[in-house]
Amino acid sequence: MPSPFPGMDPYLETAKLWPAFQHQLLACLYQILLPGLVDRYRARVGTRTYVSEMPLFTSIIREQYAEEYIEIRNRTDGKFVTLLEVVSPANKTTPAGRQAYLDARQQAAAQKAGIVEIDLIMQGKPLLTYSRDGLPEYDYAVTVTRSNTPDRYEIYTSTLQKKLPKFKLPLAADDRDALLDLQTAFARAYELGTFANQVDYKGVPPPDVPFTDAYRTWAEVLLKQMKLR
Repeated sequence: MPSPFPGMDPYLETAKLWPAFQHQLLACLYQILLPGLVDRYRARVGTRTYVSEMPLFTSIIREQYAEEYIEIRNRTDGKFVTLLEVVSPANKTTPAGRQAYLDARQQAAAQKAGIVEIDLIMQGKPLLTYSRDGLPEYDYAVTVTRSNTPDRYEIYTSTLQKKLPKFKLPLAADDRDALLDLQTAFARAYELGTFANQVDYKGVPPPDVPFTDAYRTWAEVLLKQMKLR
């Protein structure tokens, strides 16, 4: 069964479901990307780990996180070509998660790699502070930073009520971009992860997701039409 939402499913934005969903989404993006890469590149899924500490009364709660990303390198000399990230809730809501993410981004930029950032998280603070002037209203974004123009962003947007976008993933400056369909990757990840069996659509959306009243009403009508309520 596919997700009842036309694009991103906000019910996945929870600590319980997100790690498995992120893993599936990265795996699907990797599978879609790999056949289009010519022999000059190699791609791999890497993992970074960090610990987040949160004070609670007289003690400290420590949580360990593991986040995957896709790294594309030149096959002959190992040059870092492109970093593809899927933002996690911890990256936008915890100091340690934010710092780990920004450190990885800075390291990629220092090696003059292109950077693709997929943000399907509505909660928390943005990781990039570019102006929204001239952009449509959006809830989700794919931001592309090219190695030859590190101060400019290409932004592909979507809302809760629309499908996720296709986007161009930059490779070497003298090579054509790879085109990735984020909606296709999402649909595969949702199905492979059997999330339809794990999400309770009869309940309210995750409390940390900043739903407006209009979104809440729209979601209720949608889920009733799909006979999930």
